[in-house]
Amino acid sequence: MKKKIVVISGAGISAESGISTFRDAGGLWEGHDIMEVASPQGWQKNQSLVLDFYNKRRKQALAVLPNAAHKDLVKLEKKYEVHIITQNVDDLHERAGSKNVLHLHGQLFQSRSSGNEQLVFPCTEDINLGDICEEGHQIRPNIVWFGEQVPNMALATPLVQKADFIIVVGTSLAVYPAASMLDYANKNAQIYVVDPNIPFIDKQPNTYMYEEKASTGIAKIVKLLLKDTEI
Repeated sequence: MKKKIVVISGAGISAESGISTFRDAGGLWEGHDIMEVASPQGWQKNQSLVLDFYNKRRKQALAVLPNAAHKDLVKLEKKYEVHIITQNVDDLHERAGSKNVLHLHGQLFQSRSSGNEQLVFPCTEDINLGDICEEGHQIRPNIVWFGEQVPNMALATPLVQKADFIIVVGTSLAVYPAASMLDYANKNAQIYVVDPNIPFIDKQPNTYMYEEKASTGIAKIVKLLLKDTEI
């Protein structure tokens, strides 16, 4: 039976592909206050602004490619059962070839009904004001905004509990509920953390820090873990 690896990824891994990180030091995202474009309140206040914002994010994501970190993680599937739990809404992990990707915060290339969250649709084109679902509700991005439930946490926590190895890359793990994921780690799991600014985490035994960008840190970890299986 293959050992299990869970990768918890955040904006830092996609930044090397040219996708803007979620927010800068001023609390802005592409010049917008986050709550204007990533909250139910912002949606109620100005749906056109929110739709335009995500239409631009979608175009940006289509214009970039997976980077070395995304591609190196796929190599681990030769020897391990690998699950990616990502806070990113882009599809770069999938485009790199990862087979098991769980999106915590929704997907940029999906839309859903604003009145029935069970109605989810593929989305590669712009969403416009007046685009409605079969039930007559405005279509919105299938993104989990601040203040909304994160339903996929219920799927993520069992994966973390069963993991032999956990790789945390490109995320500060500062935003809940994702911030709590390492609390579910098996006490014997080996944890690897990759980020130029190492996040504060409750460091367990068998935790290894790589204070560098995603591509270089992931390359080292992948080499280590693949070598380990060949001994």
